[in-house]
Amino acid sequence: MRIVQNRWQAASGWDTPLLQNNKSYLVLVFAERALLTNGDLLREVRAAYPSAQIMGCSTAGEIMGLAVYDGTFCLTAIEFEYTRVKGTSVHVQDAGESHAVGREIARQLAADDLKHLFLLSDGLGINGSELVLGITESLPTGVTVTGGLSGDGDRFEQTLVAWNDVARRQQISAVGLYGERISVGCGSLGGWDSFGPERLITRSSGNVLYELDGQSALDLYKTYLGEYAMGLPATGLLFPLSLRLPDNETPIVRTILAVDEYEQSLTFAGDIPQGCYVRLMKANFDRLVDGASGAAETAGRGLRDSRPELAILISCVGRKLILKQRVEEEVEAVHEVLGDGVVLTGFYSYGEISPFTPDARCELHNQTMTITALSEH
Repeated sequence: MRIVQNRWQAASGWDTPLLQNNKSYLVLVFAERALLTNGDLLREVRAAYPSAQIMGCSTAGEIMGLAVYDGTFCLTAIEFEYTRVKGTSVHVQDAGESHAVGREIARQLAADDLKHLFLLSDGLGINGSELVLGITESLPTGVTVTGGLSGDGDRFEQTLVAWNDVARRQQISAVGLYGERISVGCGSLGGWDSFGPERLITRSSGNVLYELDGQSALDLYKTYLGEYAMGLPATGLLFPLSLRLPDNETPIVRTILAVDEYEQSLTFAGDIPQGCYVRLMKANFDRLVDGASGAAETAGRGLRDSRPELAILISCVGRKLILKQRVEEEVEAVHEVLGDGVVLTGFYSYGEISPFTPDARCELHNQTMTITALSEH
């Protein structure tokens, strides 16, 4: 596996000139929304890598090497030695189509030698839980799935997903990695502390929450937030919900994407099933960094005897807002575990897609560091 990275920033352009390469099979681009909206940089990348499949998304921060950037366009070009790559992109009209679109993506990429599916999704107009369910229930056992929901800083206005030289709203892009010589390890951990009483979800629909314990969910949530309630939905990133599902030993985390004052409702990145229980969560600095380290350990173990060559880090925007100037500590923690030989890329997201461990069921997460480690052997 040969990997080349490059970065564009407004003040100085590309770190190194883009050189044409006909060999790269996959190019990942993670960028500030405005740089994808313009389209010029994507066209430059297409001209430099005419044979590659290009996928990427808007972000709430770009990860390259040991650094976290804002307002840049980060590129990682991957030339696999033994692995076949096939991609697809689907446009979604409505969040209600998420499950069906997931099934369609799985159908398009299914093959006997499919080893892993990596996807990037719109971060606001998709029900991530249903998308993941549609994909995973349509793939054979043993095929791992990871990815993330695109971001838009802390603005929550519009997210974009790129496929080849076009970036669009309401788009999902996915690639399959095929063959026996690609090893994939994945892990996802949070590091948040739960507090307050557990509350029953008494009225919800899909990813929209209306009532907890028979009371307005929005009113109850605002009471907990106090002065932070004025900044919703962005301040909701600081106080996610821990969701306990009947068939899951480990709770999953849900983050608010939108509030509706008229309906007195909260919209989340994934399903909030009626009859389940939730608790409020708050940040613990050291545990957030420990969570990143733990996710790296899990991903590394998934490779078994191989050493990671590339690691794709997808971390929640809420973690970035909490860690602030310490945000690179979680990237450094991942690097310390995976070693000097690994190339790091990734972004800060509105949702993370991964199993907690390679053998667990794939889920949509919020407020986690999710890692996909790749190696050829």
